[in-house]
Amino acid sequence: MKRILLLALLLAATLAVNAQFEGSKQVFESPNLKTETAKHKVVAILPFATRISYRKPPKDYSAESNKAQEDKLSTSIQSSLYTFLLRKASSYSVEFQDVERTNILLRKAGVFDKLNEMTKDEIAKILQVDAVIGGQFETEQTRSEAGAIATTILFGGFGSKTGTGTLTLTINEGEKGSLIWRFFKSMDDNVLSSSDILVERMMRKVSRNFPYSK
Repeated sequence: MKRILLLALLLAATLAVNAQFEGSKQVFESPNLKTETAKHKVVAILPFATRISYRKPPKDYSAESNKAQEDKLSTSIQSSLYTFLLRKASSYSVEFQDVERTNILLRKAGVFDKLNEMTKDEIAKILQVDAVIGGQFETEQTRSEAGAIATTILFGGFGSKTGTGTLTLTINEGEKGSLIWRFFKSMDDNVLSSSDILVERMMRKVSRNFPYSK
């Protein structure tokens, strides 16, 4: 039974990659996008604003634990995006600030947990960058992980859908804080998904429209 369970989970993990990002996509580009991005040399990636909700809260639901999970996901997606961009650094026209440096500077300034109360130009000034990449990820869980895994094993529902979500990626120039680019995508969320998979799939969709691509 353990071998069957392990095999099922491995197959699910492989097929899960193709189970995401089935939804609408929207891209906004400012008329002066190319003019602005041509000036940029260093860009920072901010922690993502995250929200995890449940259609029906699990029995062991804890608001404190849920907030901790959201905070962890916030920096996890930030780190995954930085790693992805760093891997393909030669494909981009700018340098991306190390996210550890970004977060340390934000904490030193006492604003790490107050980013939603600040303008993007204020943040860019603290980080000493030409632009900032921000993001928001929201997911509503419709099934428990245990239920999704049970379906995977018993009925062969590899990549079982456990909820829905939306992901937004934005770029604001650093001088005035103006929004110059925005990407929005709705998707299905999978029990075995990770922030790395989330970013990988997102950037594949973004690649043709990403302003810093050479």
